Amino acid sequence: QVQLVESGGGLVQAGGSLRLSCAASGIIFSIESMGWYRQAPGKQRELVAIISSRGNTNYADSVKGRFTISRDNAKNTVYLQMNSLKPEDTAVYCCHPLSYPAIWGQGTQVAVSS
Repeated sequence: QVQLVESGGGLVQAGGSLRLSCAASGIIFSIESMGWYRQAPGKQRELVAIISSRGNTNYADSVKGRFTISRDNAKNTVYLQMNSLKPEDTAVYCCHPLSYPAIWGQGTQVAVSS
């Protein structure tokens, strides 16, 4: 059974930082490409960042230079360091193993006040 547990969200002022974590179980984490996605109220889910099993990364243009995705295979955990947060970053953030289309975490809420 695949489980994903996100944490680290919260309320922060614009310009602040948060670090999200996603702990995975039930998958061979080290061979999985992992993604962080977000969904704001009334909007479609969008890709934020992806990290491959080798550590190669890709980012949405809107977060480049501000967010950093990383992983710790020993802990089966993927992280999202978010700096210089903006109100438009407000959303529920979820992690997702790219080989499992139907598997999503419950998400963690990020709210950025202006």
